[in-house]
Amino acid sequence: MRPVIRKSVMLSLVLLVTGCATNSIVQSISSYEAARDQVALGQSKSEALGVLLPTQSALSKQWAKPPETYIDDGKTVEIYFMRSRSFNDGIVTDDEFTPYVFEDEVLVAIGWTAIGGPKTQAQTRDDDPDIHVHGRYFYWR
Repeated sequence: MRPVIRKSVMLSLVLLVTGCATNSIVQSISSYEAARDQVALGQSKSEALGVLLPTQSALSKQWAKPPETYIDDGKTVEIYFMRSRSFNDGIVTDDEFTPYVFEDEVLVAIGWTAIGGPKTQAQTRDDDPDIHVHGRYFYWR
């Protein structure tokens, strides 16, 4: 097989395999963007998650971030992470999510400031393919 054809076949296979993942991520981010303004501080956990969790239903576990729970000063703290961004680096990082912090079933914080900022961030790669995702659009480099 000629190198140009081989590269085209390989790129097609990569797009086919990653297409479903990319579509579910784009769909989740789009759904989240449409719903996020319906959530406000002071809402109950069931009220806020009733709006937010359906936006993430298309995400597979590998592209999501599981919730965290701990006790702080006698209060139960739960943090739920909503997929709100995506970077074409092949890894799932904290900066691709927006955290929602609940204390004793009440939403007390939205965003990374309340919990000290993201621990992991997107990385640039020299070997990334020539196709990039920006928001819900694909473009060639």
